Amino acid sequence: MRILLEVAYDGTDYHGWQFQENADTIEGELNRAISALIKKETEVIGASRTDAGVHGLCNLAVFDSDMDIPADKYAYALNTMLPPDIRIRRSVKVADDFHPRRMKVTKTYRYTIDCEEFPNPLKTRYAHFTYGKIDVDLMSQAAIYLIGEHDFTSFCSTATTAVSAVRTIYDIGVTRQNEDIFITVTGNGFLYNMVRIIAGTLMEVGRGRIAPKEVKDILEAKDRTKAGPTAEACGLALLKIDWEGDLKIDG
Repeated sequence: MRILLEVAYDGTDYHGWQFQENADTIEGELNRAISALIKKETEVIGASRTDAGVHGLCNLAVFDSDMDIPADKYAYALNTMLPPDIRIRRSVKVADDFHPRRMKVTKTYRYTIDCEEFPNPLKTRYAHFTYGKIDVDLMSQAAIYLIGEHDFTSFCSTATTAVSAVRTIYDIGVTRQNEDIFITVTGNGFLYNMVRIIAGTLMEVGRGRIAPKEVKDILEAKDRTKAGPTAEACGLALLKIDWEGDLKIDG
């Protein structure tokens, strides 16, 4: 049977989700634990290949197993075998042909900015610290230009291997709670470093270095050098993945 895992992880000490031969990755740890549990060499198929240092509350992975145990018990068993910064939040049985990267999905990421006067050591693993004031209203004005279907070449790492840079952003919200600013982005898919470049650009807008309306020009330029810096990985987390059908998993 095919088992779907909902995986939460602190990505600080990992070189991203995707397996690498000589580096610690989330996928590598899952493969190791599952192979040991079912006593067969196994590789998971993940839904989202988050970058090095990026966190996840609800990434998805599937694998096949012949073991005669209830699907929901895999979460309990695997959590005794995984490092403490990786946890299975749920395990369920899905159709044998279920493939997390072949489904029509919607993904939501959140970028967290720490705006306290000095860095808060309790936030350093999960938020990007920045000195100086940031205007959330200006950031919100700029974010509107990114909503819709666009070519996001300006907001993509030049190291991408994607065939097309066209993606659709359904919504971007910029909110402030006390000393934290949250940039929440929902779309049908994201390019390499796309959300981090969006966050870095919006922070430049919030500092007054880029006018909100200039974001439209940056988008239309299709030139990575026109956008802002790539924000630190620590502030980014995958919050939610939805897809068409009955099954829905939230972070």
